[in-house]
Amino acid sequence: MIYDVVIVGSGPAGLAAAIYAQRARLSCVVLEREYVSGGQVVNTYEVDNYPGLPGIGGFELGMKLREHAEQLGAQFINIEVRHIELEDEGRIKAVYTDGEEYRARSVILAMGAKHRLLGVPGEKELTGMGVSYCATCDGAFFKGRTVAVVGGGDVAAEDALFLARGCEKVYLIHRRDSLRAANVLQERLRDCENVEFLWDTEVTRIMGDESVEGVWLKNKKDGSERMLDLDGIFIAVGNLPETKIVTRLLRLDENGYIPAGEDCVTEVPGIFAAGDVRAKQLRQIVTAVSDGANAVTSVQNYLL
Repeated sequence: MIYDVVIVGSGPAGLAAAIYAQRARLSCVVLEREYVSGGQVVNTYEVDNYPGLPGIGGFELGMKLREHAEQLGAQFINIEVRHIELEDEGRIKAVYTDGEEYRARSVILAMGAKHRLLGVPGEKELTGMGVSYCATCDGAFFKGRTVAVVGGGDVAAEDALFLARGCEKVYLIHRRDSLRAANVLQERLRDCENVEFLWDTEVTRIMGDESVEGVWLKNKKDGSERMLDLDGIFIAVGNLPETKIVTRLLRLDENGYIPAGEDCVTEVPGIFAAGDVRAKQLRQIVTAVSDGANAVTSVQNYLL
């Protein structure tokens, strides 16, 4: 079978694309390597910036998007895509997975992104033993204890707020002297008595034998170093786009994102990029969903 479109990934962008593809009566299949759809949003305790649904849980939002697509008849297959090749002078796209091949006239790339590592000694060794990248996943293990969050964006601020509800003490460590997070999040953080900001500070090493016991910190302004005792550390320093399956197919920018405009059109005819894999100004759930809709519109124009 040759599909009209194969969608790779089922985060908000992929799920929105599936909804719009079904409404457009396109033959479509969604390939997702994870067992749960929703991408990174499923690890978000509370989504406060999705229009019309303030305070909805991330997992619930992901499930609602998936249910909407399934109600319209979208087909989902739990499998990992390995690479994509062009056939018939580019008119057919062959999507290779673990043991299966899916052929389509177009492909929407919506693989999302993964957590960026801090890259310091002790991080990999203690991952899962006090080092975490998901406060809503692991925060309950640190109730009444002392933890740190590393980062300065919205995710770091949201993680610190979530952890402050149950932890005795939360340090927010940032390498600059101000946060990039939304002002409303910063205001809520300043109101938390058990949150302390450590400005102009970097983590240089994570310490511990069988679990995290502390971190070495370095002040960027005066060069001083000190040990901070901790029970856990949550790293929120950004994401890396999941674009490895198209490194031979598409040109990527210096940060590994796929250059594509608001119409999600890439340099290869019939290949479209949506969501966190696309080079753009703002990466939020609402922009990912918008990308999914735009990508399907571009698919329709391409097929015509």
